[in-house]
Amino acid sequence: MIKNLLRGFGALSLTLVPLITSTPAQAAQGVRAAEVTTLADAVGLLQDRAESRAGYTRSSFRHWNSGAIATDGCNTRAEVLIAEATIAPAVGAGCKLTGGTWVSYYDNQEVTDPGALDIDHMVPLAEAWDSGASAWTPARREAYANDQDAAASLVAVTARTNRQKADKDPSQWMPPAPEAQCRYVGEWVATKLRWQLTADTAELDALKVFAEGPCEDTVVQYNPAV
Repeated sequence: MIKNLLRGFGALSLTLVPLITSTPAQAAQGVRAAEVTTLADAVGLLQDRAESRAGYTRSSFRHWNSGAIATDGCNTRAEVLIAEATIAPAVGAGCKLTGGTWVSYYDNQEVTDPGALDIDHMVPLAEAWDSGASAWTPARREAYANDQDAAASLVAVTARTNRQKADKDPSQWMPPAPEAQCRYVGEWVATKLRWQLTADTAELDALKVFAEGPCEDTVVQYNPAV
Protein backbone atom coordinates (compact mmCIF):
# COMPACT_ATOMS: atom_id res chain seq x y z
CA MET A 1 0.00 0.00 0.00
CA ILE A 2 2.80 2.44 0.91
CA LYS A 3 4.53 1.76 -2.41
CA ASN A 4 1.28 2.53 -4.19
CA LEU A 5 1.03 5.85 -2.37
CA LEU A 6 4.49 6.83 -3.59
CA ARG A 7 3.90 5.74 -7.18
CA GLY A 8 2.69 9.18 -8.24
CA PHE A 9 5.96 10.91 -7.41
CA GLY A 10 8.15 9.45 -10.15
CA ALA A 11 11.02 11.80 -10.84
CA LEU A 12 9.21 14.77 -9.34
CA SER A 13 11.59 17.12 -7.54
CA LEU A 14 9.97 18.26 -4.30
CA THR A 15 11.17 21.60 -3.00
CA LEU A 16 7.89 22.61 -1.39
CA VAL A 17 8.21 23.56 2.27
CA PRO A 18 4.63 24.05 3.48
CA LEU A 19 4.08 26.01 6.67
CA ILE A 20 1.03 25.43 8.83
CA THR A 21 0.70 28.87 10.36
CA SER A 22 -1.27 30.51 13.15
CA THR A 23 -4.15 32.83 12.33
CA PRO A 24 -4.70 36.50 13.28
CA ALA A 25 -7.36 35.30 15.73
CA GLN A 26 -4.77 33.21 17.55
CA ALA A 27 -2.35 36.10 17.74
CA ALA A 28 -5.07 38.38 19.11
CA GLN A 29 -5.90 35.80 21.79
CA GLY A 30 -2.29 35.59 22.89
CA VAL A 31 -1.87 31.96 21.88
CA ARG A 32 1.66 30.75 22.56
CA ALA A 33 4.20 30.66 19.76
CA ALA A 34 3.83 27.89 17.25
CA GLU A 35 5.87 24.71 17.44
CA VAL A 36 8.08 24.33 14.36
CA THR A 37 9.92 21.16 13.41
CA THR A 38 10.87 18.93 10.53
CA LEU A 39 8.34 16.43 9.26
CA ALA A 40 10.47 13.53 10.44
CA ASP A 41 10.73 14.94 13.96
CA ALA A 42 7.03 15.79 13.98
CA VAL A 43 6.14 12.22 13.04
CA GLY A 44 8.38 11.09 15.88
CA LEU A 45 6.26 13.09 18.32
CA LEU A 46 3.13 11.09 17.50
CA GLN A 47 2.28 8.38 20.02
CA ASP A 48 1.83 4.90 18.59
CA ARG A 49 -1.52 3.61 19.84
CA ALA A 50 -4.01 1.03 18.60
CA GLU A 51 -7.24 2.61 17.35
CA SER A 52 -10.81 1.83 18.37
CA ARG A 53 -14.01 3.02 16.74
CA ALA A 54 -16.25 1.62 19.46
CA GLY A 55 -19.15 3.98 20.16
CA TYR A 56 -18.46 6.37 17.28
CA THR A 57 -21.25 8.31 15.64
CA ARG A 58 -20.76 11.36 13.42
CA SER A 59 -23.23 13.26 15.60
CA SER A 60 -20.68 13.05 18.43
CA PHE A 61 -18.99 16.03 16.74
CA ARG A 62 -21.45 18.94 16.46
CA HIS A 63 -20.94 20.71 13.16
CA TRP A 64 -21.38 22.98 11.47
CA ASN A 65 -21.90 25.54 14.25
CA SER A 66 -22.31 29.31 13.97
CA GLY A 67 -18.67 29.73 13.04
CA ALA A 68 -15.87 31.95 14.22
CA ILE A 69 -17.86 35.17 13.68
CA ALA A 70 -21.15 34.75 15.49
CA THR A 71 -22.68 37.92 13.99
CA ASP A 72 -22.04 37.26 10.29
CA GLY A 73 -24.95 34.87 9.78
CA CYS A 74 -22.63 32.23 8.29
CA ASN A 75 -21.84 28.81 9.67
CA THR A 76 -18.38 27.25 9.76
CA ARG A 77 -18.71 25.71 6.31
CA ALA A 78 -19.55 29.04 4.69
CA GLU A 79 -16.84 30.90 6.58
CA VAL A 80 -14.21 28.41 5.37
CA LEU A 81 -15.44 28.79 1.80
CA ILE A 82 -15.23 32.57 2.06
CA ALA A 83 -11.75 32.42 3.61
CA GLU A 84 -10.33 29.99 1.02
CA ALA A 85 -11.79 31.54 -2.12
CA THR A 86 -9.24 32.73 -4.66
CA ILE A 87 -11.95 35.03 -6.03
CA ALA A 88 -14.37 36.06 -3.32
CA PRO A 89 -18.01 34.98 -3.67
CA ALA A 90 -20.94 37.33 -3.16
CA VAL A 91 -22.57 36.77 0.22
CA GLY A 92 -26.33 37.14 0.14
CA ALA A 93 -29.19 36.80 2.60
CA GLY A 94 -28.85 33.78 4.86
CA CYS A 95 -25.16 33.62 3.89
CA LYS A 96 -25.98 32.28 0.44
CA LEU A 97 -22.76 32.26 -1.59
CA THR A 98 -22.80 32.94 -5.31
CA GLY A 99 -19.95 33.26 -7.73
CA GLY A 100 -16.42 32.96 -6.46
CA THR A 101 -13.57 30.65 -7.39
CA TRP A 102 -11.70 28.01 -5.40
CA VAL A 103 -8.79 25.67 -6.08
CA SER A 104 -9.07 22.21 -4.55
CA TYR A 105 -5.48 21.41 -3.70
CA TYR A 106 -6.05 17.64 -3.38
CA ASP A 107 -6.60 17.35 -7.14
CA ASN A 108 -5.59 20.84 -8.36
CA GLN A 109 -9.08 21.50 -9.72
CA GLU A 110 -10.54 24.99 -10.10
CA VAL A 111 -14.14 25.18 -8.90
CA THR A 112 -16.67 27.98 -9.40
CA ASP A 113 -19.71 26.35 -7.78
CA PRO A 114 -19.52 26.33 -3.97
CA GLY A 115 -22.01 23.47 -3.95
CA ALA A 116 -19.39 21.29 -5.68
CA LEU A 117 -17.05 21.64 -2.71
CA ASP A 118 -16.90 19.79 0.59
CA ILE A 119 -15.21 21.13 3.69
CA ASP A 120 -12.87 18.32 4.65
CA HIS A 121 -11.67 17.70 8.18
CA MET A 122 -7.96 17.15 7.58
CA VAL A 123 -8.05 14.35 10.14
CA PRO A 124 -11.55 12.90 9.61
CA LEU A 125 -13.96 12.85 12.52
CA ALA A 126 -13.96 9.05 12.70
CA GLU A 127 -10.16 8.97 12.65
CA ALA A 128 -10.04 11.59 15.39
CA TRP A 129 -12.43 9.47 17.48
CA ASP A 130 -10.22 6.42 16.95
CA SER A 131 -7.14 8.42 17.94
CA GLY A 132 -8.26 9.92 21.23
CA ALA A 133 -11.32 12.11 20.70
CA SER A 134 -13.58 9.40 22.12
CA ALA A 135 -12.36 10.53 25.56
CA TRP A 136 -13.04 14.21 24.95
CA THR A 137 -15.92 16.30 26.22
CA PRO A 138 -18.68 17.17 23.72
CA ALA A 139 -17.47 20.79 23.80
CA ARG A 140 -13.94 19.83 22.77
CA ARG A 141 -15.25 17.62 19.97
CA GLU A 142 -17.36 20.53 18.72
CA ALA A 143 -14.31 22.80 18.83
CA TYR A 144 -12.36 20.23 16.81
CA ALA A 145 -15.09 19.82 14.21
CA ASN A 146 -15.31 23.59 13.65
CA ASP A 147 -11.63 24.52 14.11
CA GLN A 148 -10.82 27.67 12.14
CA ASP A 149 -7.90 28.69 14.34
CA ALA A 150 -5.49 26.55 12.30
CA ALA A 151 -5.41 26.84 8.54
CA ALA A 152 -4.81 23.11 8.08
CA SER A 153 -7.77 21.83 10.11
CA LEU A 154 -10.53 22.45 7.55
CA VAL A 155 -10.02 22.63 3.80
CA ALA A 156 -12.33 23.23 0.85
CA VAL A 157 -11.85 20.46 -1.71
CA THR A 158 -13.83 18.80 -4.47
CA ALA A 159 -16.60 16.58 -3.17
CA ARG A 160 -15.19 13.73 -5.25
CA THR A 161 -11.80 13.70 -3.53
CA ASN A 162 -13.29 14.21 -0.09
CA ARG A 163 -15.57 11.22 -0.55
CA GLN A 164 -12.74 9.11 -1.93
CA LYS A 165 -10.76 9.95 1.18
CA ALA A 166 -13.71 9.27 3.53
CA ASP A 167 -12.22 8.33 6.93
CA LYS A 168 -8.93 6.93 5.60
CA ASP A 169 -5.53 7.79 7.01
CA PRO A 170 -2.35 8.32 4.91
CA SER A 171 -1.58 4.59 4.85
CA GLN A 172 -4.83 4.13 2.89
CA TRP A 173 -5.32 7.32 0.84
CA MET A 174 -3.34 10.28 -0.44
CA PRO A 175 -4.40 13.21 -2.64
CA PRO A 176 -4.32 12.28 -6.34
CA ALA A 177 -2.23 15.35 -7.25
CA PRO A 178 1.42 14.36 -6.58
CA GLU A 179 2.38 17.97 -5.86
CA ALA A 180 -0.18 18.05 -3.02
CA GLN A 181 1.10 15.05 -1.11
CA CYS A 182 3.90 16.60 0.96
CA ARG A 183 1.64 19.47 2.00
CA TYR A 184 -1.04 16.94 2.89
CA VAL A 185 1.25 14.81 5.04
CA GLY A 186 2.56 17.89 6.82
CA GLU A 187 -0.94 19.18 7.53
CA TRP A 188 -2.12 15.74 8.69
CA VAL A 189 0.71 15.51 11.22
CA ALA A 190 0.27 19.14 12.30
CA THR A 191 -3.42 18.53 13.00
CA LYS A 192 -2.74 15.38 15.00
CA LEU A 193 -0.13 17.19 17.10
CA ARG A 194 -2.32 20.27 17.51
CA TRP A 195 -5.07 18.13 19.04
CA GLN A 196 -2.80 15.59 20.76
CA LEU A 197 -4.17 12.71 18.72
CA THR A 198 -2.33 9.41 18.41
CA ALA A 199 -1.49 7.30 15.34
CA ASP A 200 -1.54 3.56 14.75
CA THR A 201 1.43 1.57 13.46
CA ALA A 202 0.37 1.38 9.80
CA GLU A 203 -0.28 5.13 9.73
CA LEU A 204 3.10 5.90 11.31
CA ASP A 205 4.89 3.60 8.87
CA ALA A 206 3.32 5.44 5.92
CA LEU A 207 4.14 8.86 7.37
CA LYS A 208 7.77 7.81 7.94
CA VAL A 209 8.13 6.76 4.30
CA PHE A 210 7.16 10.26 3.19
CA ALA A 211 9.13 12.01 5.95
CA GLU A 212 12.33 10.10 5.17
CA GLY A 213 11.90 10.24 1.40
CA PRO A 214 10.11 12.66 -0.93
CA CYS A 215 8.90 15.00 1.83
CA GLU A 216 12.06 15.21 3.94
CA ASP A 217 12.25 19.00 3.41
CA THR A 218 8.71 19.61 4.61
CA VAL A 219 8.42 21.78 7.71
CA VAL A 220 5.57 21.31 10.18
CA GLN A 221 4.32 24.27 12.20
CA TYR A 222 1.39 24.00 14.59
CA ASN A 223 -0.22 25.60 17.62
CA PRO A 224 -1.48 23.21 20.30
CA ALA A 225 -5.24 23.58 20.68
CA VAL A 226 -6.40 25.36 23.80
